[in-house]
Amino acid sequence: MQVTTAPSVESRAEQPYMGIRLWIPSKDLSTWTTKLLKELSRWMTSAGLLAGGPAFHRFHVINMGTEFELEVGIPVATAVSGDDRVKPSFIPAGRYANLTYTGRNNAYKGNKTLVEWARENGVAWDRWDDPRGDAFRCRYESYLSDRLTDPDKATWRTNVAIKVMD
Repeated sequence: MQVTTAPSVESRAEQPYMGIRLWIPSKDLSTWTTKLLKELSRWMTSAGLLAGGPAFHRFHVINMGTEFELEVGIPVATAVSGDDRVKPSFIPAGRYANLTYTGRNNAYKGNKTLVEWARENGVAWDRWDDPRGDAFRCRYESYLSDRLTDPDKATWRTNVAIKVMD
C-alpha cells in the first residue's frame, strides 16, 4: 500500500448525497460496494441527477469479521426524495481525520494506518458502542478513481475519512 497523503485532520462542510444503506457480511465488502455503486449510478442517471463529487461507501456500524451496516453514496448538489431503496442523506459537517491511499486491496491497511496515527496523536473518533458493533457518526471512503471505468485496480486512489469528536 502506498499512502499518498499523510494523515491529517481537516474541517469538511456538510455534503448531501443519495445512497443505498444495508447490512452486509464483512467478507463480501468489495462485491457489495461495486454492485451497489452500479445500482445507485443507474438510479441517478434515470432520475437525471449529476454526481457532485466522488462516490463513496460509508460505515455506519462495523463488526469486523462479521458484518457492516454499509451505505454506498454519491454526492449531489441537492438531495431529492428518493424511493424505497435509494434515500437522501448527508455527510455531517465537522472535523475529519483522513488520508489517501492507492490500490484496491489496501483498505484494511489504509484504515489501520489512520487509526494508529489517531491513537498516537490523541485523536478521538465521534463513535459509540452499538449492540451490533462499533457505530460511527461518519466514517467513509471516497473513490477518487472511477471504479466502474478504471480497469487498473493497482492505481485506484481512495480517501479514508473518520469524523473526529467535537
